[in-house]
Amino acid sequence: MQKLLEQIVAGASGWVELRYQSRSTKRITVRNGKLEESSSVLLAGLGVRALVDGVFGFASTSDVSEKGILAAIDAAQGAARTSAPSKKERIRGLADAPMATGTFAVATDDPLDGHTLEEKLGLVIKLDERIRSAAEEIVSSMASYGEIQDEKIIVTSDGASAHVFDSKPELRALAVAGRNGDQTMGMESSGITGGWSDLLGITPPEKLADDAVRLAVDQLTASHAEGKSTVVVLDPGLVGVLCHEAIGHTVEADIVLGGAITSDKIGQAVASELVTLCDSGVSEYLPHAVGILPVDDEGVLTQKTVIIEKGVLRSFLHNRETAAHYGVAPTGNARAFVYSDDPLIRMRNTYIESGETSLEEMIAGVKEGYYLRELGMSGQADSNAEFMFGVREARKIVDGKIGELVRGATISGNAFDVLKSVDAVGNDFAWENGAGACGKGQAAKVDAGGPHLRCTMTIGGRQA
Repeated sequence: MQKLLEQIVAGASGWVELRYQSRSTKRITVRNGKLEESSSVLLAGLGVRALVDGVFGFASTSDVSEKGILAAIDAAQGAARTSAPSKKERIRGLADAPMATGTFAVATDDPLDGHTLEEKLGLVIKLDERIRSAAEEIVSSMASYGEIQDEKIIVTSDGASAHVFDSKPELRALAVAGRNGDQTMGMESSGITGGWSDLLGITPPEKLADDAVRLAVDQLTASHAEGKSTVVVLDPGLVGVLCHEAIGHTVEADIVLGGAITSDKIGQAVASELVTLCDSGVSEYLPHAVGILPVDDEGVLTQKTVIIEKGVLRSFLHNRETAAHYGVAPTGNARAFVYSDDPLIRMRNTYIESGETSLEEMIAGVKEGYYLRELGMSGQADSNAEFMFGVREARKIVDGKIGELVRGATISGNAFDVLKSVDAVGNDFAWENGAGACGKGQAAKVDAGGPHLRCTMTIGGRQA
């Protein structure tokens, strides 16, 4: 297939990008002891982008014969010509970039295909059983396993010819506890780039189940959080959520061009000097981040991009079009979820770099506040960096010690104001390593993380 695409591109007129993809997915869900879903799906096809008269045209096809691919190129070029007269602004060019050539594969000694569907189903059944039998208060349970395996071939008329293999499995555990008509929920998940043993090793499945049960049951007797502005210590999971949802989307260059709060802030201080925030196609600090992406869907080799350096905004996230618009180098952030999707600017692994303060020192320095862990079931953020997220687990900090659990906590504010209030950055690091995907017109598998952070934000709850 790769040679065929190279031959076709060599004979094509103008700039052409061909992206072949073969994807297999599996999904297994067991709820309350009953199999709810067991599905396997295979899709394959080709996406084509053509640049004609300063306008992109896109087409896709499941016919990957030479005839089918040539027809898709004609369709993409025709779409560009048809839409060109209505375009007020034309693409002046695509920024030069290090184009990928060769083979790029996930590093694992234990590929997913080495394990049967029966083995994967057995794991999910055991997880669900463990949740249901863990405590008498459990009234509902759910366990699920999912995997995405991709093969991509990306060939462009300006030098890319990359063969990419990817593997992203995930596990979820959910427990609902009830007592006297009151119900509470606990949820845990893990997801990685890698193989079977890599997934089971990142967080043991039994721990996922036990933590979900513990959180659900403990919340039955927890008081509600008190709404106020206060000092908080965020765990790496919530730091990752802040990085991705509240900051990351505001620096995606297509959103910046649409009027994001960051549009005129390059070179300005937007955070504490303790904060350096990055986005990388590589799994920095620790292996197996979900958003590992060696080559983006324009065929550009990915790199680490420093977005905020010691508090100063340094870069947006770019594809080749926006990089040319701003006169900078592409950052390798063009991504398409399936072959029939047009590549968009998306994050990969977004994180804050580690600092010098231990978690113990951080907690000890709080007279009164909260320790907050992981994203809850709800949340939203906008292009002005305003956010509101539910918190999965919130505990009071009193006189430098973590204390009782509270329920129903949310956090809100402006992400840049929060980052300006950071007065301690942990010397630890963790990826969020969660299941699921980011949505922005189409899905994308991403990760986020960092060290523990101490900052000030508004806690939502009930007034005392």
